[in-house]
Amino acid sequence: QVQLMESGGGLVQPGGSLRLSCAASGTIFVFNVMGWYRQAPGKQRDLVATITSGGITNYADSVKGRFTISRDSAKNTVYLQMNSLKPEDTAVYYCNLAMLGPGRAYWGQGTQVTVSS
Repeated sequence: QVQLMESGGGLVQPGGSLRLSCAASGTIFVFNVMGWYRQAPGKQRDLVATITSGGITNYADSVKGRFTISRDSAKNTVYLQMNSLKPEDTAVYYCNLAMLGPGRAYWGQGTQVTVSS
């Protein structure tokens, strides 16, 4: 079974930075997309950023220029570097892995990111 292990969440001041990591274990298909989603209280879960196994990235408009997604495909690990954080970035951040071959998706447990002074 595929497992996603997230780390790096926590409390940070506005304007600060935080780096999230997510490592996938198990049998990972070559063609996949890894990404980050977030969900604030009372709101839907929204896409933050994704990156394909080929390195193609996609970002939500709200984080463009501030967040950077990257991955080490050999280690099946995805990162999210978050800079210039704003209070509205406060949410539970979820790691996602979509394996395009079998058409399966997996989610991490979520990690809390709180931006507050």
